Amino acid sequence: MMKNVGVTDRALRIFFGSLLILLSLLNIIGPLGWLGLIPIATGVVRFCPAYTILRLNTCAKESN
Repeated sequence: MMKNVGVTDRALRIFFGSLLILLSLLNIIGPLGWLGLIPIATGVVRFCPAYTILRLNTCAKESN
């Protein structure tokens, strides 16, 4: 699978996804916080389907 999520983007996705789940577990934002699983999953596998549709890529360019 092609990677289109860079290092910084990956860290932010995992952080904010985890934050959403934590807030949901603490009953601050309710069950919608479980949507944080989506950014966590895209951060772990380093692929975002929405980026493919929008033709975005946050991976660093490789130099020869």
